[in-house]
Amino acid sequence: MAIPTSNVPPFIAAQLNHLLNHFPLTLKVEQMWSGSKYYPGVFDRFTLVIPYCLEYIRWDVIYNVESPTAAPDVIFGPEDEDFHPFHMEFAEGQLGLKSSNKCLSDWNNKDPTRLLALIQYLRDQYVSYQRKRVGEVDDDRLKFEISTIFSREGIEMHMSSGAEKPEEVKFAVPLMDMNINDMVPGCPWRQTQKIFLQVIYPVGRKYMSAPSAPRLKLVSTPELKDLFSIEDVKLPAWLDGMCLAEYLPHLEESLVKQVKEAVSLIDIRRNFIEALACQFGRPLEADPVFCRKATVLSASGVFTFLVHFLIPTQFPKQQPSLLLQSSQHFNSQRAPIKSRPLNDYPWSPRWETSLMAERIFEFLAEEALNFKRQLNDGQLQ
Repeated sequence: MAIPTSNVPPFIAAQLNHLLNHFPLTLKVEQMWSGSKYYPGVFDRFTLVIPYCLEYIRWDVIYNVESPTAAPDVIFGPEDEDFHPFHMEFAEGQLGLKSSNKCLSDWNNKDPTRLLALIQYLRDQYVSYQRKRVGEVDDDRLKFEISTIFSREGIEMHMSSGAEKPEEVKFAVPLMDMNINDMVPGCPWRQTQKIFLQVIYPVGRKYMSAPSAPRLKLVSTPELKDLFSIEDVKLPAWLDGMCLAEYLPHLEESLVKQVKEAVSLIDIRRNFIEALACQFGRPLEADPVFCRKATVLSASGVFTFLVHFLIPTQFPKQQPSLLLQSSQHFNSQRAPIKSRPLNDYPWSPRWETSLMAERIFEFLAEEALNFKRQLNDGQLQ
């Protein structure tokens, strides 16, 4: 949601923009509204959507435009009525109150960093709160699983329950101690790319000698899809009697190999784009980092058209899709007309990239005539 700066007091806008631009996770503002009796058009409260345990929590941040020097209140979700972050006691015997006082007692509405410090503190407290809830579950299997992975850094847990759904515990386990960003030359990612394993255990009351496998799902940061598709990964089998601490090393070993292979495929896609230049001339546009897209100019007689190459991450196992775009024909909205995606051209993943480009060039010599005929007949809009 774009922040309506004309309706938001400058001190709130400064703190909120700093939070959104510098928080280590991607936050979103879901809605903004006014709570002031005297300034009804001024937005001084909003709902913040915060990633947690591969899902989202929503907190309402309540400023008071009539008392601009006061710190904001934060209202948590209805399922977290027992979450009291300013009075939580840690296992070490230290009170969260000490740190929270630093966030609130010397609040400075002119300091744009204060809201970020507050939300970071509250989220850290929420991680500890959920971990404590999960640790109190009366389930022998869960207690054992937690004891075997407790030392792993970055694990988040969430206890969910309700009148109409069974109790279950979710884990978000960060995988692979490697910096994927550093592996991609010219990497444009602002945030560190990560892969997580989501593990969901039903809460039981009796220990079974051979408990069923938990529900498992791989999740990655959204931008990683430009390099590596999580959907293409086949999870290792969960063997009878296995625990999470045994499962993770096999999964991580497999993922490391696949990520390294995905990085190596960038150069193969780059070679393909360079091979296109030998047939079509220098591309008009090309993705220089991941080499997933390229556009060339082509012609059949006086008919000039663009060819868009959409190159999958699994290239050359999977062939590119081609889109032809007319430079002379437009639809009723004055947008250039494009063909359907083309994948029915000669292809073999074992060919050299030069041969791939040559066969595509030959295919387009005939396909251009079909494309032009469809345009003239009004079959494409």
